[in-house]
Amino acid sequence: MRAIVLGAGKGTRLQSENNDAPKVLRKANGRPLIGYVLDALSFIPQENICIVVGYKKEMVKETIQGNYMYAIQDKQLGTGHAVMMAESYFKEYDGPVLIAYGDMPLYTQKTYQTLIKKHIESGAKCTVLTAVDENPPAYGRIIRDDKGQLIGIVETKDCTPEQLKIKELNIGVYVFDSKSLFENLSLLKNDNAQKEYYLTDIPKILLEHGEKIHTYTIHNTDEIYGVNTTEDLAFCERVLKERMND
Repeated sequence: MRAIVLGAGKGTRLQSENNDAPKVLRKANGRPLIGYVLDALSFIPQENICIVVGYKKEMVKETIQGNYMYAIQDKQLGTGHAVMMAESYFKEYDGPVLIAYGDMPLYTQKTYQTLIKKHIESGAKCTVLTAVDENPPAYGRIIRDDKGQLIGIVETKDCTPEQLKIKELNIGVYVFDSKSLFENLSLLKNDNAQKEYYLTDIPKILLEHGEKIHTYTIHNTDEIYGVNTTEDLAFCERVLKERMND
């Protein structure tokens, strides 16, 4: 089992005159965000985890320590592009790879392990972690057919009013068959407003190729929230404190 943790971002909306640390090094309860993520992934050997770094990469590496692999994303051109930067570490590897985010500290080890287990049991090329939330944040929506099969993922900005009523969300965490993932990354296009390559397009590409896609759904959980703003950071800190007290 291997994992890729995306951690190259600057976190512009979090920066201030007093703090220009990379987003994954912003602290919640005195610990860097990525520390919580790597703790949750501690069931995977460090040498099998590739961390994609970019902004102030040396600071990130120095803070993390350990025996992790590192890939460099000098230009932030989207999540798909970030995963492309790790490809050289996966040339000889043929097995499952988890994609996680260094700025999402609330996912538990149990969620990651169950997602991986469901993927292996399903025999799918990709397993998408989805969440059902009664008050959905601005995440992409999961589109299913009348048999309940996943047939598409639509980004929030592209949703019709009807699709926005869907409560099942794509939250960006996946397990892929490694060979299938890297073969299809080259098919990503950046014909969108941000001119970025989105990892969310890979499940769509696999579906178009007739490949099997599986889903694992979590319900009404705070795990799905990441950190983009100071308000997000305060929210995550509060949840982490509550967990510690429990």
